Amino acid sequence: MFKEFCDFLCNETKKFITVEITPPHGASVDGIIEEIKKYNLQDKVSGFSCTDNPLAKLKMSGVLSAIKIQQTFDKPVIATMSMRDKNKLSLQSTLLGANDFDLRCILALTGDPAKLSDQPEVKGVLERDSTLLLSIIYRLNNGTDYSNNDLDPKPKPIYPFAVANSYARDMSKIQKKMLKKLNYGARAIISQPVYDIEGAKTLLDAFNAAKEQSIRETAKEAQLVIGQFPIVRAKTANFINDKVPGIKVPKDIIDEMNLAAMDGIEKQQEVGFALSKQIFDDIIELHSKVHLMTHNRFDLCSDLIGQ
Repeated sequence: MFKEFCDFLCNETKKFITVEITPPHGASVDGIIEEIKKYNLQDKVSGFSCTDNPLAKLKMSGVLSAIKIQQTFDKPVIATMSMRDKNKLSLQSTLLGANDFDLRCILALTGDPAKLSDQPEVKGVLERDSTLLLSIIYRLNNGTDYSNNDLDPKPKPIYPFAVANSYARDMSKIQKKMLKKLNYGARAIISQPVYDIEGAKTLLDAFNAAKEQSIRETAKEAQLVIGQFPIVRAKTANFINDKVPGIKVPKDIIDEMNLAAMDGIEKQQEVGFALSKQIFDDIIELHSKVHLMTHNRFDLCSDLIGQ
């Protein structure tokens, strides 16, 4: 399963599509599994990812959700692990346990600030940024824990993923951050959403330059996976552009969505989907590695991907 997954990821010509899943604010992921089955999405994608308490809001465990989804669909799931909630002991323990269940793709995140949480007086742990988790995985893949003590038995190979912003006025800053994560062993970097083909090309150029500079052998086959968050509401387009760092929505898209909003929700959805579909198709043609984020709108994912 993982060999085919990584072959699709590393092969420049093969289509690689993953879909993000946000676990529920509740005690079962079964409802989400049924929604995925409803649209046969498992047959249209290379794999899934599971978030880890995004915006520091309480959700079911991302790792445990990922294990159940992976076992249900027999498709690799990338489990997000946030540095916000775990120290290095907890991170290692979780990785070793997940490994026994064959959950071996891990997305390393620093995590949204604890102050955003819906839980009273919650405190973040945050021993270091996401490079700590990448360095832990590097050691585990060499058969030792973070203190360089041998593990018995040794874990099966773990495939670390990382993230990057999709836009900055100075793209060299994004390139430097990509290089840092590649040097810590990231096998792929998933970007924040991209909303135009020129932005995707610029991001690819930065990633390829970082690959050339990296000191790691694993960087040679590393891939950029371009994030996509379809916009079907004018309010969403404006919020992302104005309030979310590291993402830029082109003015012509915002203008089209604002104009569509004058004719109601249905018109917004029609125009927004058409724009999102065009962006998705253009990026697939350019690079063929896409990660869809839709807040569990699996119907939208299915429509974008098509047959």
